[in-house]
Amino acid sequence: MEYLSKERYDSLAAELEHLISEVYPKVTDDLAEASAQGDRSDNAGYREARRIQGKTISRIRFLQKILEHSRVIDPGVLPKDRVCLLSRVEFTNLSTNARSTFEIVSPHEMDLEAGKISLKSPIGAALMGKKVGEIAEAQVPSGILRLRIESIKLG
Repeated sequence: MEYLSKERYDSLAAELEHLISEVYPKVTDDLAEASAQGDRSDNAGYREARRIQGKTISRIRFLQKILEHSRVIDPGVLPKDRVCLLSRVEFTNLSTNARSTFEIVSPHEMDLEAGKISLKSPIGAALMGKKVGEIAEAQVPSGILRLRIESIKLG
């Protein structure tokens, strides 16, 4: 079971609807058109249309599976004093004194450029359940990071 924010769930559902109602019918039409052009074994257009069809079907199935096994998080029931899903956490790396702020999200919402890290990442997993002032130790490829939690805000 995956937990998603309402915004992410809605965006995945919209992408799925777009793929099913607009993209897949066009892909099917393109495939039929390429197929009608003759010998399939020597038809690059047909092979390309089949490849695109396969990618589209794969993405549709992937999104269906995510949405089927996901639940939308109600931010009102999440703890405000501990790091949890949808927490915006400011922490200090104790070895470099560098401060960072990230929002803890599900793996399907991870976006480092937007400041969102997965709760399954080494840093996200280490921060989960901690309170302000506590030290989290994250095992990363370069060693162990000691992170002091400075503040926690929900959403």
